[in-house]
Amino acid sequence: MTDPSSVETTPKLYCYNHPQRETMLRCNRCERPICNECAVLTPTGYRCKECIRGQQKTFDTSRPLDLPLAVIVAGVLSFFGSFLAGFLWFFVLMAAPIVGVIIAEAVRWVVRRRRSKLLWRAATVAVVVGSLPLLLAALLPLLLGGSIGSIVGILIRGLYTVLVTSSFYYRLTGIQLGR
Repeated sequence: MTDPSSVETTPKLYCYNHPQRETMLRCNRCERPICNECAVLTPTGYRCKECIRGQQKTFDTSRPLDLPLAVIVAGVLSFFGSFLAGFLWFFVLMAAPIVGVIIAEAVRWVVRRRRSKLLWRAATVAVVVGSLPLLLAALLPLLLGGSIGSIVGILIRGLYTVLVTSSFYYRLTGIQLGR
């Protein structure tokens, strides 16, 4: 039987950000103690939010000219895709995601595969804005007392906008569905 006085006790650790919280976790990069609220689970273990921020900055490789190039390419291609969507009718369900992937690859090619969160977000907004003129043009006849045909055109263009934007964003950000 062991003597209770001979058992070594580990020193109590307190979160570096919340000194009143006792913890057993440490950041696997900087070794600072972190509580559950401050811990971010990564594929390699728990990290503090400061280490995560520092790591994300190294992945931002875009240059100043990349942002306007990405926005122009995404907006123009989205506009042309929206134009084609008017002729595809039901087939827009299959074509719009493909167009989104094509636009994403064109943007990647133009910016030479450099990346940043702002770049992807701005390009995604450009895809939406590029598809809006023809959607609004389809909406105009309905506002002027149009028929059921104008409602179908609005639905087609709206469906195109949703599908092309989501497939574009998922392709650029690397989000993989179905895992």
